[in-house]
Order: sequence, then C-alpha cells, then structure tokens
Amino acid sequence: MIIPTAPGRARVDSLMRGLCWTAVALALVPLFSLLYLVVSKGMHRLDMDFFIHLPRPVGIPGGGMANALAGTLTLVLIASLIGMPLGVGAGLYLSEFGDGRFAWSVRFCADVLTGVPSIVTGIFAYDIIVKPMHSFSALAGGFALGTMMIPIIARITEEVVRLVPANLREAALALGIPRWKSILFVVLRTAMGGVATGLFLGATRVASETAPLLFTSFNNQYWTKSLLQPTASMTVQIFTYAISPYEEWRDMAWTGALVLLIIVLLASMLSRLTLAKNKAGNF
Repeated sequence: MIIPTAPGRARVDSLMRGLCWTAVALALVPLFSLLYLVVSKGMHRLDMDFFIHLPRPVGIPGGGMANALAGTLTLVLIASLIGMPLGVGAGLYLSEFGDGRFAWSVRFCADVLTGVPSIVTGIFAYDIIVKPMHSFSALAGGFALGTMMIPIIARITEEVVRLVPANLREAALALGIPRWKSILFVVLRTAMGGVATGLFLGATRVASETAPLLFTSFNNQYWTKSLLQPTASMTVQIFTYAISPYEEWRDMAWTGALVLLIIVLLASMLSRLTLAKNKAGNF
C-alpha cells in the first residue's frame, strides 16, 4: 500500500529539488563558459606547427610551443621523481603507523603545505637552489613542483591505503611475512589503483602551476640542452604571451591554454578510469 504524501511535504520536496537543480545549473555555467571561450579562441592556431616549431618573433607568421611542451614534460618528470616516492612513503607511514604524536605532526604539516600558495614554494626553491647556483634551471623548477606534490600525494595515499581491509594485513602476518613486506607487496599492491590516481592528480596539479616557475625555471625561447639551464614551460609561455600587446601572441596564448586544458582533462580521465578499475577488481 502506498502512503500518500502530505501536500505541504510534496511542495517542500519540489521546492528543494528545484533549488538543487538551480544550484547545479549555476555551477555549470562558468565551467561551460570557460570551456567554450578556451576552445573557440584556441582552435584558431591549433595545428601541427604548434607542436613542432619554436616560438617566432612578432611579425613572422607560424611558430609554436614545442620547446615549452618539452620543458613542461621535463619539469613534471623531475617533480615526479622527487615528489612521488616521498609522497607515497609518507602516505604509507601515516596509514600504517600514524597513531602517535609525530604522525599527527606530519599529517598536520601535510595539510598546511597543501594550502600554502604556490608562489611561496617558488620563493623557497629560489632561495635554496637558484641563488646558490646563480642561475635559473629546470632542476630548480622540478624541485619546486615536486615539493608541492609531496603533501598532495601523501594525503591521498593515506586515505586510499586505509580502505584496504584489515584481514589482508592479518592474513599476511599470519603467514609469517614481515610487516614491511606485507605493506609493500600486499597492502600497497591492493591499493595501487587508488595510489596511481593520487599520482596522476598530483602531476596534473603541478603541471598547471605558473608562479613557482617564474622564480625557478624562468623561461627560454629555445631548446634547453641541460637541466641546469633556464627552461620553457607551457604555463609561463602562456603567461608571457597573454600579457603581451601583440594580437598574434595572445592568439597563441589561447591555443596554449587549450592544449594544456586537454592534457589536464586526459590525465584526469585516466586517473578516474584507473580508480574505477581498481574498485571493480579489489574493493
């Protein structure tokens, strides 16, 4: 038997549903406006020249951001080599041994560092790497981005590893496996999909940063032959073109923003697919 709903409750329910749909629509308006603006303005200069040619001076048609694309990949690679092992290690420690006061301090510091403005990280890297070396470099830029990755990956890894059932840990210990082996080869392997998602999110997060690179890798209009030289990056190149008075450079900035947006979207989709596959297979 279906119990009829009181008219007053039905009206309140309809009102709240309408407010929720309105909130969703208002939240999607700026998102789709941004996507439409970037796509409509960025498609104008999106061609193969953008991916294979260096930037050209004003007045010379053509050119691209091949060096900036390569520089961004280099910086993210260096950042990953620094931030991923430390972030995963810190996350494992917090999830498996995170009951004491020291672990609470590490967790608190990770939360604080996650909210620190990126320009502060850039100044930190400038002071300990750029100043002693007397030169901007890809190494300094990668260090700054890697520093930003550590707390993000650590907190995601901690939360994902905590989802691993306790009976898996107990079964491994009951078989006589040392605890460190059970953590690496049982717990971490089970949570690998979620950990990989955190790694993707950390990489895409730092790949879109500009402020720390202005203090570390700076920029370069040519190919970089050494990690100890200034290096071009997509974000800094877009910033440089966007504030210029030349219309052709501003068009190139929109195209660079479109390419960077596509890279971030693809990485986000890949991370979600990895997480979904992990949930279907393990949890």
